[in-house]
Amino acid sequence: MYILKRLGPEDREAIKEVFVSVFTAEPWCDDWSDAEQLDLYLQDLTAQGYSLTYGLYDDAGELIGISLGYIKHWYSGTEYIINELCIRTERQGAGAGTFFIREIEKAIRELGIKQIFLLTDSNVPAYEFYRKNGFTEQTTNVSFSKRV
Repeated sequence: MYILKRLGPEDREAIKEVFVSVFTAEPWCDDWSDAEQLDLYLQDLTAQGYSLTYGLYDDAGELIGISLGYIKHWYSGTEYIINELCIRTERQGAGAGTFFIREIEKAIRELGIKQIFLLTDSNVPAYEFYRKNGFTEQTTNVSFSKRV
């Protein structure tokens, strides 16, 4: 039905197509019109020594999901920090995302990774998706930002 594959910098064009199609649409509506900034962002996520990128393919060989992140060594064990995870919008709601998460969990376990950490907005469907798939909200963590 679906196949998990580890992706690398050579898969950037396919990753870019899925990423832009999902994150420029509702509910995200991100403006990724600056092609140079997009390329730099995807390079940051896929081309570092600690990058860990997965793709989910359907049985026709189409890339329908991506997980872009990195490995972080931490005092409580090695973590997979997911910066971006998505399933093509038109393929959401049919179990692909849950399958993807479960396959990622199996794959990282084999790498000795003990935990997944990610951030999402609390007012988007992804919030309930992660809760449904066994993620626990970290209520003591706070995100800060400052425009300079």
